[in-house]
Amino acid sequence: MSTTSIINDELKVATEYVNNVFETVKKRNAYEFEFQQAVKEIFDSLIPLFAKEPLYIQHNILERIVEPEKMITFRVPWVDDQGNVQVNRGFRVQFNSALGPYKGGLRFHPSVNGSIIKFLGFEQIFKNALTGQPIGGGKGGSDFDPKGKSDAEIMRFCQSFMSELYRYIGPDVDVPAGDIGVGAREIGFLFGQYKKLRGAFEAGVLTGKSLGFGGSIVRKEATGYGLVYFTQEMLRDKGLDFNGATVVVSGSGNVSIYAIEKAQQFGAKVVACSDSNGYVYDPDGINLDTVKRLKEVECKRIKEYVDFHPNAEYYDGCTGIWSIPCDIALPCATQNEIDEESAKTLVANGVKAVAEGANMPSTIEAINVYLNNGILYGPAKAANAGGVAVSALEMSQNSMRLSWTFDEVDQKLQQIMHNIYQASMEASVEYGHPGNLMVGANIAGFKKVAEAMISQGVI
Repeated sequence: MSTTSIINDELKVATEYVNNVFETVKKRNAYEFEFQQAVKEIFDSLIPLFAKEPLYIQHNILERIVEPEKMITFRVPWVDDQGNVQVNRGFRVQFNSALGPYKGGLRFHPSVNGSIIKFLGFEQIFKNALTGQPIGGGKGGSDFDPKGKSDAEIMRFCQSFMSELYRYIGPDVDVPAGDIGVGAREIGFLFGQYKKLRGAFEAGVLTGKSLGFGGSIVRKEATGYGLVYFTQEMLRDKGLDFNGATVVVSGSGNVSIYAIEKAQQFGAKVVACSDSNGYVYDPDGINLDTVKRLKEVECKRIKEYVDFHPNAEYYDGCTGIWSIPCDIALPCATQNEIDEESAKTLVANGVKAVAEGANMPSTIEAINVYLNNGILYGPAKAANAGGVAVSALEMSQNSMRLSWTFDEVDQKLQQIMHNIYQASMEASVEYGHPGNLMVGANIAGFKKVAEAMISQGVI
């Protein structure tokens, strides 16, 4: 039998295995479409690995890794400022602990449901593995919306949420952090309630804390900075750079703000950003001080940016932001914000690189457009891993009862993002898809987790 025939047979076996497991996933999770999308993207990219190394098929790693170790759903009752009882739903998925305690953020947003939490938790397994830190994958949150709520209402909600969650977390068990709708304020309220219930100051139980009680310098900036560090690695390999480039960044939260900041420090001209209502285009370049004041201090909408910068333009709706010509696109808002048509528009307008600051912001069809047109593509699990990487560094500082300087943490972050890029690139070459960082990141992350699972037996 020829070498080509053997390779084709191996690919056929691997493809059948992956497809069979995915059919089981669809049956068991029939209406969880975001989860199915995340699983499909990862599964398909693992076929070259299974063809070359059938050991993972023999141990049936896929069917094991796609099933959460624990899925927790609970009621969250709280009282609003008018004295009315409100009820929300809380979630925590503890997906995989092969590499360490579960680690992943809490998201407070009306869109949160079981499917969203499971897709985020599944992605977190491989993202965390890529960082090289000893952390497993988890995620959580609630359909509670902090927007428009008073500090007192948010405090009461967080206290109720933690009154249930505290049973399932701990510094060596599960370490939540922030995500959309959960910043230092919410983490503070959650930590205070945990401390009261446990009767102990366990700083390592939550990350993203304020600096005064165990938080880490650079944690706020980490995801945005890490995104730009990773993108710079991609660009350098092709002889490109941020310096002089035109950049579009969606969103205006922590990830977006600090991606803009670092891109501007690298010499880029960032011309647009957005929130859930619409986007602003500033041909003079986004004034970051204005965005920070509107979003971090005054909690206002991005449309008010044009009141201070008359050359800027505001547009309702979010998808139009991808019609702005740019060299580099950094989607940092939410899942599935770039569809196939938006991706085609970016390509037609000359985009050279797309790197994801949000989780799964590009549909599978959009990703195919990038890859088919030779666009540099940084997938979320690699490109936005800076946040959880510094969260792990925060855990280390808490364990040692010390704090590192800004430069120390930032240098560690840069090294971690460099390592993630190198591991993803090397895996893409080894498994026959050179330059495809989606395939490379998925395989590199999966192998670390799978090998740990095999070593630990069937549990």
